[in-house]
Amino acid sequence: MAKKAERDNLHQYECGPYRFADSVHVDNYDRHLCFDHIVLPKKASQRERFEAVSRSLRDLLAQRWILTEQTYEKKNPKRVYYLSMEFLIGRTLVNNMINLGVENYVQEDLQSDPNLNWSEVVESEPDAGLGNGGLGRLAACFIDSLATLQIPAIGYGLRYDYGIFNQMIENGYQSEQPDHWLAHPDPWEVAQPSETIGVPLGCSFRLQNGVLRAIPGNSSRLLGVPYDRPVVGYGGRTINTLRLWRADSPDFFDFGEFSSGDFVGAIVGRMLAETVTRVLYPDDSTMEGQALRFVQEYFLVCCSLGDIVFRFRRTNSDWNLLSDKVAIQLNDTHPAMAVAEMMRILLDEAGLGWEDAWKQTINTLAYTNHTLLPEALEKWPVRFFELVCPRLLNIIYEINRRFLEEVRQNYPGDEARVSRMSIVDDSPTQQVRMANLAIVGTHSTNGVAQIHSELLRTQVVSDFAELFPERFNNKTNGVTPRRWLLSANPELASLITKSIDDVWITELNELNRLRPLAEDSGFQAEFMKAKQASKLRFASWLKETTGRIIDPNTIYDSQIKRIHEYKRQLLNVLHIVMLYRRLKDEPGLDLPQRTFFFAGKAAPAYRLAKLIIKLINNVGQVIDSDPGVNEKIKVVFLSNYNVSLAERLIPATDVSEQISTAGYEASGTGNMKFMMNGAVTIGTRDGATIEMAEEAGEDNIFLFGLTASQVADSRGWYDPRWHYENEPEIQAAIDLISNDHFSREEPGIFGPICEMLLTQGDYFMHLADLTSYANTQKQVGELYDDTNAWARMAILNVASSGKFSSDRTIAEYATDIWRVTPCSVD
Repeated sequence: MAKKAERDNLHQYECGPYRFADSVHVDNYDRHLCFDHIVLPKKASQRERFEAVSRSLRDLLAQRWILTEQTYEKKNPKRVYYLSMEFLIGRTLVNNMINLGVENYVQEDLQSDPNLNWSEVVESEPDAGLGNGGLGRLAACFIDSLATLQIPAIGYGLRYDYGIFNQMIENGYQSEQPDHWLAHPDPWEVAQPSETIGVPLGCSFRLQNGVLRAIPGNSSRLLGVPYDRPVVGYGGRTINTLRLWRADSPDFFDFGEFSSGDFVGAIVGRMLAETVTRVLYPDDSTMEGQALRFVQEYFLVCCSLGDIVFRFRRTNSDWNLLSDKVAIQLNDTHPAMAVAEMMRILLDEAGLGWEDAWKQTINTLAYTNHTLLPEALEKWPVRFFELVCPRLLNIIYEINRRFLEEVRQNYPGDEARVSRMSIVDDSPTQQVRMANLAIVGTHSTNGVAQIHSELLRTQVVSDFAELFPERFNNKTNGVTPRRWLLSANPELASLITKSIDDVWITELNELNRLRPLAEDSGFQAEFMKAKQASKLRFASWLKETTGRIIDPNTIYDSQIKRIHEYKRQLLNVLHIVMLYRRLKDEPGLDLPQRTFFFAGKAAPAYRLAKLIIKLINNVGQVIDSDPGVNEKIKVVFLSNYNVSLAERLIPATDVSEQISTAGYEASGTGNMKFMMNGAVTIGTRDGATIEMAEEAGEDNIFLFGLTASQVADSRGWYDPRWHYENEPEIQAAIDLISNDHFSREEPGIFGPICEMLLTQGDYFMHLADLTSYANTQKQVGELYDDTNAWARMAILNVASSGKFSSDRTIAEYATDIWRVTPCSVD
């Protein structure tokens, strides 16, 4: 209780003329509503009210934000700089209210506005279009934990005008629409034009015959304009910064061309500059899209390292102290050019010799790997470097020359190894291997789950792990419990706090104290009541927003993640088709009622993934139209998956689908969110699911299928047709798909899926695991019928989720990799 009292006091300290207990004073809110929008409060829209509330809250935290930065400059601690192409932060208003501890005060103050609809105010804030998948959501959780743990840190990313895309479903197909999340002013960002960074380019661009072409050798420049967002740690003591870069041109337009009548040519420079940060993940199926992606990564690195060095030099005069004061984490290979850019700064600007510069670069930089898919390890054509950043290419060549000398000294005569480890791949065309550059140029390479780190070390980059064993380590991912439990699931959060106090909010291991309550019938009843409240709330929201009606008394079974073959949404669909056929063959079959939810986006150029979305929707339509089946099962594809949707569905979910091919999922973080919200997992032994089973006990998770080693060992002889020919249910399910049972109006459209499964080798082994998966799903349904047994298992999962807090992960990074300590803001 002493800790609780201490935390309560955090919300009462003075912050200039305001106290947190004063919250968003009504006068302040009215002032923003009136003067920012020139509108009478009673006539303001809910969106205008959202902006007024947000700006009032930003006023409240502004002085603490300034004080945080002043403290860092005064105390000069070692700082963390987190570089990521994605920050999937979701919505900001409610998260900041909760972390500041003022949500009750805000809503009390705003009761005086009779025209304010709080739910509409919250809904008027779009999800920030700054990320797409797990990598970006992890970065968002990490910066939350950095601030909560009072670690001096800045996140660096790009300020995309448009998110990846808004997903629409038309006739079952995914279509992509622009995600203009900045259509309205964002009240949380603060432009800092006085801190703009210049980014040199080795070429210029001209509009020739209507086509934008690179002009080699004619150097030019971009500008990186920073936009800062507050990152509020829980309790409000530390407010760190997320700095996002927007690309701009040094000149608004060419006045000579404009005067001569070439209006398009006059502004082409600015058009090009703004294109750099126009959209998250341009289509990389074209050379133009790849080139834009390359420039985005170079732009992020140049801007961020320029800013980092400026901050370092503001309080330090000795370049040799750089690694004592600066820790830079590269979130995947996207910012790997930081190795060469840091060397350029230290060689060309600081004037250090090569050895000293290399020592500082390695000791300053660290790299997180997020994938085991070789095709996802970035390679960039040397030609891109020659055009855009030739100086960095010269440095990479020299790094590679020296590194290969070291390899040859350690492994004389092994030219095959030298070829594998070379940073520059000479065949068939010269490319720079960004993962190799990241490993060679940093002091730490970490995976994000125990199995991922092991497979990375022993299979994907085993040559590097053998040469640099001390550099490789594991940091299992985590998620912030503030957003994913305290905010997303108020009923369960309230029950937990009532049972064990609220210390769990910042010390998630305290959830272990729930273990004895898993046997308590009274607690079980309250737990299931909280789950049902979440299910009812989700069903109500779905009906209001889409018109779809679902039964909250069914099992909510959810697979929500990026659509990809290795994540195996297709395995889930094949099982549903098997259930459909069973119900058709035996109408009175006793099956527990279940609603299957899918959500996720497919890359626009990933045709098979988009076809899987179409299959999910078509199967759902056929089931919906069949009264003999739709009473038992229902399939719902939720379009435009984002953080806000996940915050609604995860608390309501009973069964979490984590069914990737073993050995291919690096970690996963959705699995952790489901676990701490009381869902029971059905999954393969892959990613962090293995560690979840270790924490909860394998008898409290439904595991099935091949292990990673079994997948690897069966590569040479696996034949999916054996399963088709020898397992009747599998054959019947595939035949229903191939015979157009789910595509009467579009015959043959699912042919590529059947070909992938039967004639192209079923690389991700859907058919190898399908029978095991179906049998395990049967066990899931049988247990759900026993309410007490199900509640016990679900509670034990919540109680075992303490390890998977991003606070724990960040504490490990801080101790083992960055060697930083908290810096309290007085």
